[in-house]
Amino acid sequence: MTDRERLLDELRPVAFAVAYRMLGSVSEAEDVIQEALLRVHQALEEGEEIASPRAFVTTVTTRLTINELRSARARRERYFGEWLPEPIITDGQDDPAHHAETADSLSVAMLVLLESLSPEQRAVLLLHDVFDYGFGEIAAIVGKSEAAARQLASRARKHVEEGRPRFRTTREHQAELAARFFAAAEQGDLPGLEALLASDVELTGDGGGKVPALAQSLRGRSRVAHMLITWLRLGTRIPGSLRFVEVNGGPGALYLDEQQRLIGVLALDIADGEITRISSIVNPDKLTHLGPVGDFASLVKSAHDSTPPR
Repeated sequence: MTDRERLLDELRPVAFAVAYRMLGSVSEAEDVIQEALLRVHQALEEGEEIASPRAFVTTVTTRLTINELRSARARRERYFGEWLPEPIITDGQDDPAHHAETADSLSVAMLVLLESLSPEQRAVLLLHDVFDYGFGEIAAIVGKSEAAARQLASRARKHVEEGRPRFRTTREHQAELAARFFAAAEQGDLPGLEALLASDVELTGDGGGKVPALAQSLRGRSRVAHMLITWLRLGTRIPGSLRFVEVNGGPGALYLDEQQRLIGVLALDIADGEITRISSIVNPDKLTHLGPVGDFASLVKSAHDSTPPR
């Protein structure tokens, strides 16, 4: 590996950390990363002096993702059903996620919150609060004055803080709550499930119109618990297994069919000692980066067909 290739290899996780948080999509982030690294390569080929390659690639990646978000926003407005980010496995098994910092800014809940910000607000907030860039540097990156960058960050932070939990739960407590959650779900223990859920817990499914999923999010402890029990009863008729993993920095699981192909990802957001959000991502287009994907729609249809009449 040449020095140039080694540098580009070192810059890839830097670009991914920015691009994924900005876009909430591994596939879109990878496209941006390829272009950003190409621009670094071209700049070096032309003899440009790059004092900080890390800052250079962050600047290029941020500008590219702002442009991508502007066009992606129209696509997401036409998205069928609820939109959730493409999940990443953050326990070291998935290569892109292994290089991305497992911070609060990676959680499904945070990425959904960021989706409601303008591209510039999103960029300024992430660059300042997650990547520790100063407002002078940020202003140059996003093409705004320093005062405007500060104002964008202030508005974005206010919006995000309104939707954030009061305090985060320790990783150990998260793991314990997740274990109790999955045990209660497997046992069909409705009271046990309800005891673990926040009163305003939200259950969201993303099938993208490709496979069956919730048409819209469910909110409330009782409604969500009952839906989970319904899903469980259907799931017992679908051959396969659950593999517990860390998804976007929090507890989660992979749904696998009999051939160990992925058919869905479940992510839990836990805060204030309770499960505050449950995200089920079954859109096959959002799972391909994690490995072979099974035919979830056919499995669900088969399970429904095998349901005895009441």
